[in-house]
Amino acid sequence: MLQRDSHDVVVVGAGIAGLAATDALVAAGRDTVCLEARERVGGRLLGTAAPPGALDLGATWFWDGERRVADLAARLGVDTFEQHLAGDTLVQDATGVRRLPGNLLDAPARRFALGADTLARGLAAELPADAVRLDTPVTTIHRRATGRLEVRTPDSVLHAKHVVVAVPPALALAHIDFGSELSPELVRHARSTPVWMGAVAKVVARYPSAFWRDEGLAGTAVSRTGPLQELHDMSGPDGRPAALFGFAAAQAIGPDAEQAVLAQLTQLFGPAAAEPEVLHIQDWSGERWTAPPAVHRLADYSLFGHPLYQQPALDGRLHWASTETAAQYAGHIEGALAAAERAVTATLTTRTTPTAEEANSCSR
Repeated sequence: MLQRDSHDVVVVGAGIAGLAATDALVAAGRDTVCLEARERVGGRLLGTAAPPGALDLGATWFWDGERRVADLAARLGVDTFEQHLAGDTLVQDATGVRRLPGNLLDAPARRFALGADTLARGLAAELPADAVRLDTPVTTIHRRATGRLEVRTPDSVLHAKHVVVAVPPALALAHIDFGSELSPELVRHARSTPVWMGAVAKVVARYPSAFWRDEGLAGTAVSRTGPLQELHDMSGPDGRPAALFGFAAAQAIGPDAEQAVLAQLTQLFGPAAAEPEVLHIQDWSGERWTAPPAVHRLADYSLFGHPLYQQPALDGRLHWASTETAAQYAGHIEGALAAAERAVTATLTTRTTPTAEEANSCSR
């Protein structure tokens, strides 16, 4: 039998945007539940332990001026540190490898000592025990005759005054049946909006020491031959744990990806790079709850922060809150927090047509 319950707000997705929205709504006194398809929180904030720190397989940095991230880290007691910048840059093309003076890729940024996903886990830990439901994918969001929104999962039916969709719009349209409720223009834009990191593989190589620093290298590289197109130093404070990471188009990662990556690392950084202690290849395009089908064909980044995402749909009851919908800092953790902030404000302030239940209550 399907479980049935009602809430003020249902949040779809327990990435950093969904958790931040849930946290703010609970703090505002709203009965809120967050539904997450995965068996973990964090979404594209994903780390793996690497004592004395962690390695980020998803989001890594935040930058000066991104106050929401800085404030959240401070509130949760999450330690951060400055990204290593010192050293020269390597450039790889068909002719070989050249060394250019200075770090030509990285700007001053900060990292999370125990991984970016400590933000998500910290937020989740502060929520009421029943506020986040894992392994609960949303399958349907429909508007009912009562005025409320009906949210269905494989095991439950929930009714809510508002729904916050905190997953990428294209992913939402791929997995959730909205019926014919959304405007054709919104559907068209949502299906076309790229998913940040959705078509990317992130590769992280951990080493016993940051040997490249001893050679005056920053750990940064640009390649025209691949498979990794750009590389950066991912070492922790004081170089521990020691790691390099790079990005590759997910379509360039084949069955021999590990061999190709190690060959490239060796060509760039020398024999010491040939044998990492651990090599992680995180292909985000293969993550069902991150990347919709055909994610590789979504390339119009001008749709990020589109005006249609700034306004609620379904009579003011459906709100968008993934980083792709942010008017500023789209693609960043800061963008996810900004989008969540906007959705929460709209949820608390947008005038909606009263539900039948609310109308009956007011008439008594």
